[in-house]
Amino acid sequence: MKQVVILNIFWVMLILQGCSSAPIVAIGSKTVSVFSDEVVNWGHPEAESPIKAHNNGIIRLSGGRILLKKVDLPQFQKSTQVSAKLTLVSNGDPWDKSGSLFVLPKVSVINLLNIQQQQQEFPNFAVGDENFPGIALSNNYLPTLELLRFMTPFGVGFFSESAKLDQRKPVYIPHWEKNVLWQQDISDRLSELQGEVWIGVWIDVWTKEGYKINLELNFDETEFIEYKAKKTWTKPLINTINYFGPMNYPDFFSRNDLLVDIDIPENVTNVELKYIATGHGGHEGGDEFVKKEHIVSVNGKELQRFIPWRDDCAAFRRFNPHSGVWTEKTYWKNKEIDERIASSDYSRSNWCPGSDVKPLSISLSGLNSGKHQLKFSIPQAQAIKENELNHWLISAYLVGEIQE
Repeated sequence: MKQVVILNIFWVMLILQGCSSAPIVAIGSKTVSVFSDEVVNWGHPEAESPIKAHNNGIIRLSGGRILLKKVDLPQFQKSTQVSAKLTLVSNGDPWDKSGSLFVLPKVSVINLLNIQQQQQEFPNFAVGDENFPGIALSNNYLPTLELLRFMTPFGVGFFSESAKLDQRKPVYIPHWEKNVLWQQDISDRLSELQGEVWIGVWIDVWTKEGYKINLELNFDETEFIEYKAKKTWTKPLINTINYFGPMNYPDFFSRNDLLVDIDIPENVTNVELKYIATGHGGHEGGDEFVKKEHIVSVNGKELQRFIPWRDDCAAFRRFNPHSGVWTEKTYWKNKEIDERIASSDYSRSNWCPGSDVKPLSISLSGLNSGKHQLKFSIPQAQAIKENELNHWLISAYLVGEIQE
Protein backbone atom coordinates (compact mmCIF):
# COMPACT_ATOMS: atom_id res chain seq x y z
CA MET A 1 0.00 0.00 0.00
CA LYS A 2 2.81 2.41 0.90
CA GLN A 3 4.48 1.80 -2.48
CA VAL A 4 1.23 2.63 -4.32
CA VAL A 5 0.90 5.94 -2.45
CA ILE A 6 4.51 6.88 -3.23
CA LEU A 7 4.03 6.06 -6.92
CA ASN A 8 0.84 8.13 -7.06
CA ILE A 9 2.63 11.14 -5.53
CA PHE A 10 5.45 10.71 -8.03
CA TRP A 11 3.05 10.72 -11.01
CA VAL A 12 1.18 13.76 -9.67
CA MET A 13 4.48 15.64 -9.44
CA LEU A 14 5.33 14.70 -13.05
CA ILE A 15 1.88 15.78 -14.28
CA LEU A 16 2.15 19.13 -12.47
CA GLN A 17 5.59 19.68 -13.95
CA GLY A 18 4.31 18.81 -17.42
CA CYS A 19 1.43 21.32 -17.09
CA SER A 20 3.80 24.13 -16.22
CA SER A 21 4.56 26.57 -19.02
CA ALA A 22 8.11 27.04 -17.72
CA PRO A 23 9.70 23.83 -16.40
CA ILE A 24 11.81 24.25 -13.27
CA VAL A 25 15.44 23.71 -14.19
CA ALA A 26 17.82 22.53 -11.48
CA ILE A 27 21.19 24.27 -11.41
CA GLY A 28 22.57 22.56 -8.34
CA SER A 29 24.10 24.10 -5.23
CA LYS A 30 27.04 26.39 -5.91
CA THR A 31 29.95 27.96 -4.03
CA VAL A 32 31.28 31.21 -5.48
CA SER A 33 34.70 32.40 -4.30
CA VAL A 34 34.82 36.22 -4.39
CA PHE A 35 37.99 37.16 -2.47
CA SER A 36 40.95 34.94 -1.59
CA ASP A 37 43.65 36.18 0.82
CA GLU A 38 43.11 39.78 -0.28
CA VAL A 39 44.56 42.64 1.77
CA VAL A 40 42.28 45.48 2.92
CA ASN A 41 44.40 48.39 4.13
CA TRP A 42 45.13 52.10 3.85
CA GLY A 43 47.53 53.21 1.11
CA HIS A 44 47.45 50.13 -1.09
CA PRO A 45 49.50 50.72 -4.30
CA GLU A 46 46.61 49.45 -6.46
CA ALA A 47 44.22 52.05 -5.02
CA GLU A 48 45.15 54.56 -7.67
CA SER A 49 43.66 56.99 -10.14
CA PRO A 50 42.33 56.34 -12.72
CA ILE A 51 40.48 53.44 -11.16
CA LYS A 52 41.02 50.06 -12.79
CA ALA A 53 40.73 46.39 -12.02
CA HIS A 54 43.89 44.51 -11.00
CA ASN A 55 44.52 40.92 -9.93
CA ASN A 56 41.45 38.70 -10.24
CA GLY A 57 39.34 41.64 -11.39
CA ILE A 58 39.53 43.48 -8.05
CA ILE A 59 39.12 47.25 -7.82
CA ARG A 60 40.40 49.07 -4.73
CA LEU A 61 38.70 52.28 -3.61
CA SER A 62 39.17 54.74 -0.75
CA GLY A 63 42.92 54.19 -0.56
CA GLY A 64 42.47 50.41 -0.36
CA ARG A 65 39.85 50.36 2.40
CA ILE A 66 37.25 49.08 -0.09
CA LEU A 67 37.54 46.02 -2.34
CA LEU A 68 35.09 45.68 -5.24
CA LYS A 69 34.71 42.78 -7.65
CA LYS A 70 32.22 42.07 -10.41
CA VAL A 71 30.94 38.50 -10.21
CA ASP A 72 28.44 36.52 -12.27
CA LEU A 73 26.07 34.72 -9.90
CA PRO A 74 23.62 31.91 -10.73
CA GLN A 75 19.96 32.67 -11.39
CA PHE A 76 18.05 29.90 -9.64
CA GLN A 77 14.48 28.88 -10.49
CA LYS A 78 14.14 26.57 -7.52
CA SER A 79 13.96 27.68 -3.90
CA THR A 80 17.50 28.57 -2.80
CA GLN A 81 19.24 29.64 0.38
CA VAL A 82 22.39 31.78 0.22
CA SER A 83 24.93 32.41 2.96
CA ALA A 84 28.04 34.58 3.16
CA LYS A 85 31.21 33.03 4.62
CA LEU A 86 33.80 35.67 5.48
CA THR A 87 37.17 34.84 7.09
CA LEU A 88 39.50 37.54 8.44
CA VAL A 89 43.01 37.60 9.87
CA SER A 90 45.05 40.60 10.95
CA ASN A 91 47.89 41.45 8.60
CA GLY A 92 49.55 43.49 11.35
CA ASP A 93 46.75 45.88 12.37
CA PRO A 94 46.18 45.45 16.12
CA TRP A 95 42.87 47.35 16.44
CA ASP A 96 39.14 46.62 16.37
CA LYS A 97 37.48 48.22 13.35
CA SER A 98 34.04 48.36 11.75
CA GLY A 99 33.55 46.27 8.62
CA SER A 100 30.84 45.83 6.01
CA LEU A 101 30.19 43.28 3.26
CA PHE A 102 27.86 44.77 0.64
CA VAL A 103 26.44 44.65 -2.87
CA LEU A 104 25.87 47.63 -5.15
CA PRO A 105 22.13 47.87 -6.00
CA LYS A 106 21.78 46.98 -9.68
CA VAL A 107 19.05 49.51 -10.51
CA SER A 108 20.77 52.48 -8.86
CA VAL A 109 22.14 54.97 -11.38
CA ILE A 110 24.52 56.33 -8.71
CA ASN A 111 26.78 54.03 -6.68
CA LEU A 112 30.11 53.91 -4.84
CA LEU A 113 32.06 52.96 -7.97
CA ASN A 114 30.92 55.68 -10.36
CA ILE A 115 31.17 58.26 -7.57
CA GLN A 116 34.83 57.36 -7.06
CA GLN A 117 35.27 57.48 -10.82
CA GLN A 118 33.92 61.08 -10.61
CA GLN A 119 31.12 60.21 -13.01
CA GLN A 120 28.42 60.84 -10.37
CA GLU A 121 28.03 62.56 -7.01
CA PHE A 122 26.33 61.52 -3.81
CA PRO A 123 22.91 63.17 -3.57
CA ASN A 124 22.42 65.24 -0.44
CA PHE A 125 19.90 63.98 2.09
CA ALA A 126 18.35 66.42 4.55
CA VAL A 127 18.29 65.50 8.23
CA GLY A 128 16.73 68.48 9.95
CA ASP A 129 18.62 71.52 8.69
CA GLU A 130 21.74 69.50 7.78
CA ASN A 131 22.72 67.58 4.66
CA PHE A 132 24.37 64.16 4.88
CA PRO A 133 25.34 62.93 1.40
CA GLY A 134 24.40 59.44 0.30
CA ILE A 135 22.81 58.07 3.47
CA ALA A 136 19.30 57.35 2.12
CA LEU A 137 17.43 56.63 -1.09
CA SER A 138 16.51 59.46 -3.44
CA ASN A 139 16.03 60.02 -7.18
CA ASN A 140 18.35 57.73 -9.21
CA TYR A 141 20.10 56.60 -6.03
CA LEU A 142 19.76 53.63 -3.72
CA PRO A 143 22.16 53.39 -0.79
CA THR A 144 24.65 50.54 -0.68
CA LEU A 145 22.90 47.32 0.35
CA GLU A 146 24.68 45.73 3.30
CA LEU A 147 25.01 41.94 3.36
CA LEU A 148 26.97 41.45 6.60
CA ARG A 149 28.17 43.84 9.31
CA PHE A 150 31.25 42.68 11.25
CA MET A 151 33.82 43.99 13.71
CA THR A 152 37.46 43.06 13.46
CA PRO A 153 38.99 41.73 16.68
CA PHE A 154 42.23 42.95 18.25
CA GLY A 155 45.00 41.36 16.17
CA VAL A 156 43.65 37.85 15.52
CA GLY A 157 46.18 35.65 13.72
CA PHE A 158 49.07 38.06 13.35
CA PHE A 159 49.52 38.38 17.14
CA SER A 160 48.25 34.90 18.03
CA GLU A 161 51.73 33.38 18.43
CA SER A 162 53.42 36.01 20.57
CA ALA A 163 55.20 34.88 23.75
CA LYS A 164 54.61 38.33 25.24
CA LEU A 165 50.88 38.31 24.51
CA ASP A 166 50.56 34.74 25.76
CA GLN A 167 51.05 36.22 29.23
CA ARG A 168 47.72 38.02 28.76
CA LYS A 169 45.87 34.83 27.86
CA PRO A 170 43.20 33.93 30.42
CA VAL A 171 43.38 30.45 31.91
CA TYR A 172 40.00 29.49 30.41
CA ILE A 173 41.32 29.90 26.82
CA PRO A 174 43.44 27.00 25.48
CA HIS A 175 44.98 29.15 22.70
CA TRP A 176 44.52 32.29 20.64
CA GLU A 177 42.54 31.66 17.46
CA LYS A 178 44.33 31.91 14.11
CA ASN A 179 41.45 33.72 12.37
CA VAL A 180 37.84 34.71 12.81
CA LEU A 181 35.04 33.32 10.65
CA TRP A 182 31.58 34.80 10.17
CA GLN A 183 28.84 32.91 8.36
CA GLN A 184 25.41 34.48 7.96
CA ASP A 185 22.23 33.62 6.06
CA ILE A 186 21.55 36.42 3.54
CA SER A 187 18.75 34.69 1.62
CA ASP A 188 16.38 37.62 2.12
CA ARG A 189 18.57 39.62 -0.31
CA LEU A 190 18.77 36.89 -2.97
CA SER A 191 17.02 39.11 -5.54
CA GLU A 192 20.13 41.35 -5.54
CA LEU A 193 22.51 38.38 -5.77
CA GLN A 194 21.70 37.04 -9.21
CA GLY A 195 23.39 37.66 -12.53
CA GLU A 196 26.20 40.21 -12.85
CA VAL A 197 26.70 42.14 -9.60
CA TRP A 198 29.38 44.12 -7.77
CA ILE A 199 30.33 42.64 -4.36
CA GLY A 200 32.41 44.73 -1.97
CA VAL A 201 34.08 44.73 1.44
CA TRP A 202 34.88 47.85 3.47
CA ILE A 203 36.94 48.03 6.67
CA ASP A 204 37.49 51.28 8.55
CA VAL A 205 41.25 50.68 8.54
CA TRP A 206 43.91 53.40 8.68
CA THR A 207 47.10 51.32 8.74
CA LYS A 208 49.26 50.09 5.86
CA GLU A 209 49.23 46.57 7.34
CA GLY A 210 45.45 46.13 7.49
CA TYR A 211 43.75 42.75 7.25
CA LYS A 212 43.49 39.71 4.96
CA ILE A 213 40.08 38.38 3.99
CA ASN A 214 38.49 35.43 2.22
CA LEU A 215 34.88 35.52 1.02
CA GLU A 216 32.61 32.77 -0.31
CA LEU A 217 28.94 32.90 -1.25
CA ASN A 218 27.26 29.53 -0.80
CA PHE A 219 24.02 28.86 -2.72
CA ASP A 220 22.04 25.86 -1.45
CA GLU A 221 19.33 24.83 -3.93
CA THR A 222 16.48 22.65 -2.72
CA GLU A 223 16.43 19.03 -3.92
CA PHE A 224 12.65 19.04 -4.39
CA ILE A 225 11.67 19.93 -7.92
CA GLU A 226 8.21 21.24 -6.98
CA TYR A 227 9.66 23.99 -4.78
CA LYS A 228 9.77 26.81 -7.29
CA ALA A 229 11.58 29.90 -6.05
CA LYS A 230 9.35 32.74 -4.90
CA LYS A 231 10.13 36.06 -6.54
CA THR A 232 11.41 38.43 -3.90
CA TRP A 233 11.67 42.20 -3.69
CA THR A 234 14.48 44.13 -1.98
CA LYS A 235 14.69 47.89 -1.44
CA PRO A 236 17.68 49.53 0.30
CA LEU A 237 16.53 52.50 2.40
CA ILE A 238 19.42 53.89 4.44
CA ASN A 239 23.09 53.25 5.05
CA THR A 240 24.99 55.70 7.26
CA ILE A 241 28.40 53.99 6.92
CA ASN A 242 30.91 56.65 5.87
CA TYR A 243 32.58 54.56 3.17
CA PHE A 244 34.60 57.49 1.75
CA GLY A 245 34.66 61.06 0.48
CA PRO A 246 31.90 63.45 1.53
CA MET A 247 30.17 60.89 3.77
CA ASN A 248 30.74 62.23 7.29
CA TYR A 249 30.55 60.58 10.70
CA PRO A 250 26.77 60.23 11.17
CA ASP A 251 26.10 61.85 14.54
CA PHE A 252 22.84 63.53 13.42
CA PHE A 253 20.67 61.24 15.57
CA SER A 254 21.75 63.38 18.53
CA ARG A 255 19.88 66.32 16.96
CA ASN A 256 17.20 64.97 14.62
CA ASP A 257 15.18 61.95 13.58
CA LEU A 258 15.84 60.36 10.20
CA LEU A 259 12.75 60.44 7.95
CA VAL A 260 12.58 58.21 4.86
CA ASP A 261 9.73 58.01 2.34
CA ILE A 262 8.95 54.54 0.97
CA ASP A 263 6.66 53.21 -1.77
CA ILE A 264 5.38 49.63 -1.57
CA PRO A 265 4.36 48.21 -4.98
CA GLU A 266 0.87 46.76 -5.39
CA ASN A 267 2.13 43.25 -6.14
CA VAL A 268 4.44 43.00 -3.09
CA THR A 269 3.25 41.34 0.14
CA ASN A 270 4.72 40.15 3.48
CA VAL A 271 6.94 43.22 3.69
CA GLU A 272 9.56 43.35 6.42
CA LEU A 273 11.98 46.06 7.50
CA LYS A 274 15.48 44.78 8.24
CA TYR A 275 17.57 47.00 10.54
CA ILE A 276 21.30 46.73 11.32
CA ALA A 277 22.69 49.06 14.01
CA THR A 278 25.99 49.51 15.85
CA GLY A 279 27.02 52.40 18.11
CA HIS A 280 30.56 53.80 18.15
CA GLY A 281 32.87 56.33 19.74
CA GLY A 282 32.70 58.68 22.68
CA HIS A 283 35.06 56.73 24.96
CA GLU A 284 33.59 55.05 28.05
CA GLY A 285 30.61 57.43 28.28
CA GLY A 286 29.71 57.52 24.60
CA ASP A 287 27.43 55.76 22.14
CA GLU A 288 29.67 52.68 22.05
CA PHE A 289 29.49 51.82 25.74
CA VAL A 290 26.15 53.26 26.90
CA LYS A 291 22.74 51.71 26.19
CA LYS A 292 20.67 53.84 23.81
CA GLU A 293 17.04 53.25 22.89
CA HIS A 294 16.04 53.08 19.22
CA ILE A 295 12.51 53.81 18.00
CA VAL A 296 11.15 52.91 14.56
CA SER A 297 7.84 54.48 13.50
CA VAL A 298 5.69 54.44 10.37
CA ASN A 299 3.28 57.20 9.40
CA GLY A 300 3.67 58.69 12.87
CA LYS A 301 2.85 55.43 14.69
CA GLU A 302 5.49 53.65 16.75
CA LEU A 303 6.37 50.20 15.40
CA GLN A 304 9.14 49.04 17.69
CA ARG A 305 11.27 50.32 20.56
CA PHE A 306 14.45 48.46 21.49
CA ILE A 307 18.04 48.79 22.74
CA PRO A 308 20.75 47.29 20.48
CA TRP A 309 23.22 45.80 22.95
CA ARG A 310 25.63 42.90 23.52
CA ASP A 311 26.80 41.77 26.93
CA ASP A 312 28.58 38.55 25.89
CA CYS A 313 31.81 40.10 24.58
CA ALA A 314 34.00 38.07 26.93
CA ALA A 315 32.98 35.03 24.84
CA PHE A 316 35.13 36.47 22.01
CA ARG A 317 38.29 36.79 24.10
CA ARG A 318 40.10 34.05 22.17
CA PHE A 319 40.02 36.21 19.01
CA ASN A 320 41.59 39.24 20.73
CA PRO A 321 45.24 38.59 21.63
CA HIS A 322 46.18 42.28 21.31
CA SER A 323 43.35 43.61 23.48
CA GLY A 324 44.45 45.90 26.30
CA VAL A 325 44.32 44.29 29.75
CA TRP A 326 44.06 45.87 33.20
CA THR A 327 42.52 45.02 36.56
CA GLU A 328 39.29 45.90 38.31
CA LYS A 329 38.29 45.44 41.93
CA THR A 330 35.98 42.54 42.72
CA TYR A 331 35.29 40.17 45.62
CA TRP A 332 36.20 36.54 46.10
CA LYS A 333 35.71 34.61 49.36
CA ASN A 334 34.66 37.86 51.03
CA LYS A 335 37.93 39.56 50.13
CA GLU A 336 38.58 42.36 47.68
CA ILE A 337 40.84 41.22 44.85
CA ASP A 338 42.14 42.57 41.56
CA GLU A 339 40.70 40.70 38.57
CA ARG A 340 42.03 41.05 35.04
CA ILE A 341 39.69 42.33 32.33
CA ALA A 342 40.36 43.03 28.67
CA SER A 343 39.05 45.93 26.61
CA SER A 344 37.39 43.41 24.28
CA ASP A 345 35.37 42.01 27.23
CA TYR A 346 33.29 45.13 27.77
CA SER A 347 29.66 45.20 26.65
CA ARG A 348 28.92 47.38 23.64
CA SER A 349 26.15 48.82 21.48
CA ASN A 350 25.18 45.68 19.54
CA TRP A 351 28.69 44.41 18.78
CA CYS A 352 31.83 42.89 20.22
CA PRO A 353 35.38 42.86 18.81
CA GLY A 354 35.27 39.74 16.65
CA SER A 355 31.47 39.50 16.23
CA ASP A 356 29.12 39.87 13.31
CA VAL A 357 25.80 41.72 13.62
CA LYS A 358 22.42 40.19 12.81
CA PRO A 359 19.65 42.29 11.23
CA LEU A 360 16.56 42.97 13.34
CA SER A 361 13.31 42.09 11.53
CA ILE A 362 10.25 44.33 11.91
CA SER A 363 7.03 43.28 10.16
CA LEU A 364 5.29 45.81 7.92
CA SER A 365 2.63 43.34 6.75
CA GLY A 366 -0.12 45.66 8.02
CA LEU A 367 0.82 48.37 5.52
CA ASN A 368 -1.10 48.73 2.28
CA SER A 369 0.68 49.32 -1.00
CA GLY A 370 1.56 52.92 -1.77
CA LYS A 371 3.52 55.68 -0.09
CA HIS A 372 4.47 55.74 3.59
CA GLN A 373 7.02 57.45 5.82
CA LEU A 374 9.43 55.68 8.17
CA LYS A 375 11.04 57.49 11.09
CA PHE A 376 14.22 56.31 12.83
CA SER A 377 14.98 57.85 16.23
CA ILE A 378 17.77 57.50 18.80
CA PRO A 379 16.69 60.14 21.36
CA GLN A 380 19.73 59.82 23.65
CA ALA A 381 22.40 59.61 20.95
CA GLN A 382 25.35 61.92 21.55
CA ALA A 383 26.99 64.41 19.23
CA ILE A 384 30.62 64.43 18.16
CA LYS A 385 32.70 66.53 20.54
CA GLU A 386 36.39 67.10 19.80
CA ASN A 387 37.92 63.59 19.73
CA GLU A 388 34.76 61.90 21.03
CA LEU A 389 33.49 60.55 17.71
CA ASN A 390 30.01 59.44 18.73
CA HIS A 391 28.00 58.01 15.82
CA TRP A 392 25.65 55.22 14.80
CA LEU A 393 26.22 53.04 11.75
CA ILE A 394 22.70 52.15 10.60
CA SER A 395 21.60 50.31 7.49
CA ALA A 396 18.01 49.36 6.70
CA TYR A 397 16.25 47.74 3.78
CA LEU A 398 12.82 46.33 2.88
CA VAL A 399 12.13 42.79 1.69
CA GLY A 400 8.91 41.24 0.44
CA GLU A 401 7.37 38.65 -1.88
CA ILE A 402 6.23 39.48 -5.43
CA GLN A 403 2.81 38.04 -6.25
CA GLU A 404 2.55 36.88 -9.86
